[in-house]
Amino acid sequence: MSDMATIRELLEQGRSRLVGLDSAQLDAEVLLCHVLQSDRGLLYARPEKRIGTAQQSSYARLISARCTGTPVAYLTGKKEFWSIELRVDEHTLVPRPETECLVEAALEHIPQGQALCIADLGTGSGAIAIALAIERPACRLLASDISAEALAVASYNARSQAIDQIRFVKSNWFSHIDERFEIIVSNPPYVADSDPHLGGTGVRHEPASALRGGHDGLDAIRCIIEGAGGHLTKGGWLFLEHGFDQAKAVSDLFRAKHYINVATRKDYAGLDRVTYGQYTG
Repeated sequence: MSDMATIRELLEQGRSRLVGLDSAQLDAEVLLCHVLQSDRGLLYARPEKRIGTAQQSSYARLISARCTGTPVAYLTGKKEFWSIELRVDEHTLVPRPETECLVEAALEHIPQGQALCIADLGTGSGAIAIALAIERPACRLLASDISAEALAVASYNARSQAIDQIRFVKSNWFSHIDERFEIIVSNPPYVADSDPHLGGTGVRHEPASALRGGHDGLDAIRCIIEGAGGHLTKGGWLFLEHGFDQAKAVSDLFRAKHYINVATRKDYAGLDRVTYGQYTG
């Protein structure tokens, strides 16, 4: 990149290097904003502003990393979810828009002002637990993860939102959880080990333990449905995110464990994404 290139020139150079990505323009903008510590409005308000060589070099390094498939969220260290800015890193899954459907489904079963106990299993960045805590401040939450590094990120994110009603626990699903809850939510790993998407751009940089769900993608889901009965109050609800083609299999697993009112919610693309059921006790 040339000395003192303009914002317009840097954006064009970044976009052209990322041309194979559907989000090339957006990625180039987000990464340049990160380097300049500005919002996207600056890019279009002052396109002829000249940028120094140090910032150009930083931008070039980020563009190079993005070319190898590193998610933008890992490069900037942050990702928005439920209108909350969250810290993310290589120890956490990058929160995705479809997971907001899981939050929405759970909220529909948590009355405002009611002090329920809620568990978020495999919390990662803490996105789901934090969104629920913000929307239902009377509730108490437990957020678990098998990764101590992920829990550190989640704890930081909760503190950054001034949330103190979440308790973080290192646990392999229910292994270190003793209490019962009215609501359990989880976005567990649900991608089959043979799925070619695991080798795709971006995904290969995310923690495999948060993605791989065994030969059919349902290992973690089976484990959670099997164990949730010992941790739900009578009439409590279990909410699980899953793959777009797994709704029937997940619904069958719920019914096999005598859950009632089993239903599936579609995501914003119209794909089956969240299945939930009520524990009969």
